[in-house]
Amino acid sequence: MKLVKEKVLPLIMTALAEDIGCGDITVAIVFEKDTRSRADIVAKEDCVIAGIDVAGWVFKALDERMRSVALCKDGDSVSKGEKVMHLKGPLKSMLAGERVALNFLSRLSGVATLTARFVAKTKGTRALILDTRKTMPGMRLLDKYAVSAGGGYNHRMGLWDGVLIKDNHLDSLQLTVNSSRVRVIIDSVKKAKVKGYKNVEIEVDNLKEFKAALDAGADIIMLDNMKPVQIKKAVQLGRLRHSDVLLEVSGGVNIDNVHSIAKTGVDRISIGLLTHSAPSVDFSLELCK
Repeated sequence: MKLVKEKVLPLIMTALAEDIGCGDITVAIVFEKDTRSRADIVAKEDCVIAGIDVAGWVFKALDERMRSVALCKDGDSVSKGEKVMHLKGPLKSMLAGERVALNFLSRLSGVATLTARFVAKTKGTRALILDTRKTMPGMRLLDKYAVSAGGGYNHRMGLWDGVLIKDNHLDSLQLTVNSSRVRVIIDSVKKAKVKGYKNVEIEVDNLKEFKAALDAGADIIMLDNMKPVQIKKAVQLGRLRHSDVLLEVSGGVNIDNVHSIAKTGVDRISIGLLTHSAPSVDFSLELCK
C-alpha cells in the first residue's frame, strides 16, 4: 500500500489547525528572532517505523523552508535511541510542528509494531494477518497503511468496496422474512453472487452455518469466535469440498492465541486490536547542539 501526499494533506492541515490555532504564543514570546536550527527525531523504544514521510510532510506543510531527511523507511525495524529523521529549518516552525509530526509517527509506528508482532507469530503458516474497520475516525487510510508497513494486509477499506454479510445482516433478515438461519445465509450469498459481486464473504458462528455458506458458494467464510477444534473441522471440510474457498478467523484473537489459530490451516486472521488498541511508540525531537 502506498501513501499519496494529496490524500493525507487534508488530515495534516486539520491536525496543524487543531494544535496551532491562531499561532504558537509561547514561541512568539520566547523567541524574538526566527533563527534557523537543526534537529533529529529519535526513537525512544524499539519499533517498526510507519509514517516517516507523513512526519516530513507535516513540517513542509507548515513551512516551505523546512527540510527533512528520512534516515529510515516505513517498515524498517529501528532500535531505541536510533535517529529516524534529520530536520533543518526555521526554529519556530520546527517547534510548532513538533507535536503533530510526532503524534502521526507515534500512532502509525505503534500500529506497525503491533502488526509485526502478530505477523511474526504466524510465520511458517499460510495465515495472513488482516486489519478491520475498527480504525480511528478519519484515520482509516493511515491506520491501514501502518498495518501494511508492519507486514499485515488490508481487509476492505469501507462498506463500499466489498460484500461482507455479518451477524446483524442475518439477524435482521431472519426477523424480516421469518426464515431459518441456514436459509437466510444461503439466500444472502446467492443474491450477492447473482448480482455479479466477487469475493463475497459471510460471517458464520458454527459448523452448521459454515456448511450452509459452503453450499451457497461463498468465496470467503469468516469463522467468528469459533473454538480451535471447530476451526480445524471447518478447515478440513472446506478443503475437502471447496478447495478455493478462503477461510478467515475473527473475534477473540490476541498475541497469545494467534499462533495456535494460524496452525489450524486458515487463510486469514482479521484482528481489530491492530488499530483500535495499538500502543503508541515514543519519539522525541532533539535539537542539535
